[in-house]
Amino acid sequence: MKPLQLLFQSSIGKKVIMGATGALLFLFVIGHLVGNLQIFLPKERINAYGHLLHANVGLLWCVRLGLLAIVGLHVWSAVTLNAQNKSARPEVYAGAQGPYGASWASRYMFMTGLVIAAFVVYHLLHFTLQAPAVNLLPANHEAKDFTQLVVTSGPQQGYRDVHRMLVAGFQQPLVTLFYLVAIGLLCIHLSHGSQAMFQSLGVQEGVWRRRLDAGSKVLAGLIFAGYAIIPLAVFLRLVQ
Repeated sequence: MKPLQLLFQSSIGKKVIMGATGALLFLFVIGHLVGNLQIFLPKERINAYGHLLHANVGLLWCVRLGLLAIVGLHVWSAVTLNAQNKSARPEVYAGAQGPYGASWASRYMFMTGLVIAAFVVYHLLHFTLQAPAVNLLPANHEAKDFTQLVVTSGPQQGYRDVHRMLVAGFQQPLVTLFYLVAIGLLCIHLSHGSQAMFQSLGVQEGVWRRRLDAGSKVLAGLIFAGYAIIPLAVFLRLVQ
């Protein structure tokens, strides 16, 4: 069997694809967080960050299409592996609690992944495509249409006012709540996913396994704290 065919048709190959794409998405999540945390700096900083991204349209779309391909491969490998596991083990575990010793995160990796996928779609509609219908702001709100929020002076004049978009977006309680829940599920997903990746690499027992598991949980907790503090600070009017 050819290497590429083996990669896409065998269970091991699909696990490799899921692990590799998951690692790339993990790095993107960290990079995205670093960019968003600039909301706590003078507003010119995060607007400069937005300007840097949108001033290079060709590069931006290459990154977007690359991320779309990575997400697509990750979802495809997860769905096909989940279907294979069910067909190979059709019986339901006693009490529907899953295999003995399995954590909640491991039993619901597929379901949390679906919720995260739904959130990503919403997040793109909200801040990237700027669809007014999804920001849940009143029709007469000055920021109802994010496309009208542009920088009016300085080097970023005419480009998106990212600071005002974030402030307006997270003033809505339901948006903030959905964001926090989705980020929580994302970090649970990342924590178990990184542990599974290390296990696939052969780190299955001993002191390094415990250290890597603990490190995965700590890093996931830090990522959650970093993402959660942004909508909470806006909602509590600590950032305006």
